[in-house]
Amino acid sequence: MTSPPPPRSRPCAGGLVRVVALSAVACLLLAGCSGGGATGTQHDAGRAGSGRLRVAMITHGIEGDAFWDGVRKGAETAAAKDHVELAYAADPDAAGQAQLVRDAVRDKVDGIAVTLAKPRAMRGPVAEARAAGIPVVGFNSGIAHWRSAGLLEYFGQDESLAGRAVGDRLDGLGARQALCVIHERSNVALEARCAGVKKTFGGETEMLYVDGSDMAGVSTAVAAALRQDPGIDAVVTLGAQYALAAVDSAKKARSHARVATFDLNHELVAAVRRGDVQFAMDQQPYLQGYLTVDALWLYRTNGNVSGGGVEPVLTGPAVVTRSNVAAVAEFAAGGTR
Repeated sequence: MTSPPPPRSRPCAGGLVRVVALSAVACLLLAGCSGGGATGTQHDAGRAGSGRLRVAMITHGIEGDAFWDGVRKGAETAAAKDHVELAYAADPDAAGQAQLVRDAVRDKVDGIAVTLAKPRAMRGPVAEARAAGIPVVGFNSGIAHWRSAGLLEYFGQDESLAGRAVGDRLDGLGARQALCVIHERSNVALEARCAGVKKTFGGETEMLYVDGSDMAGVSTAVAAALRQDPGIDAVVTLGAQYALAAVDSAKKARSHARVATFDLNHELVAAVRRGDVQFAMDQQPYLQGYLTVDALWLYRTNGNVSGGGVEPVLTGPAVVTRSNVAAVAEFAAGGTR
């Protein structure tokens, strides 16, 4: 494989969501989107004389979501350290994400990191990558599906375990009726979280499905549910921004329901400090992004496989409460927690 051409003068844009052009990943790779640096000393022992390793990270993330910004920061940090040329692309639509993976395969990248929010849609593209000799690692979503999908490694949170931990904590708060807000239908990770809550929570758990891309709609739907059933005394959201919306919803509905959430960002840290949000289960997205890129570099240069290809590498859950939130505040402010 020849070395990639020099970067174009036009800077790369932010997260590519719902990419239309089939050559999107190839264009990103040609543009050199990561902070891997310019030409110079290489650490690519596995590709002597062929230039930097090229890695495509393809997620189901939504543009402007601080969670995915954290993932990308971690990936870019690892890419800079390892002198990897990183391309990041995302599409919340399963078919669109699958096409992005196929684009990366056609571009003959050296490794692919992919989320498995919709595992069935990724089976075909992952099989094509394997047939082409391209290693694929999974992260963030699909912990129950990565081995059957043929992935080399997996980095993320055990969502069922995290959900069960939330259920236990709701019991500790004395809650009796919980509303678990799912912001994306058919996302296996989100479904597993609420199922985990229901498994251990001693009270009643009700699911509320909303469109996570419409924040005003999320706030309205949660407020309506709280007005309709005043017995709801806990709201569990599956993302930091939805927790903040739920806090406002409870105020609008004049509900005393307490809010807890999965995931973390800078604003959520402040809400935990104020007591507006009881706790957050942090799966450490920056760490997920960092580990996936570093894992592909290690595999291509030294044959390492984290977890032996049998066990996932867990990045969470790390519980953040009012008592320990100060320890992560500085990093959350920098967008890495």
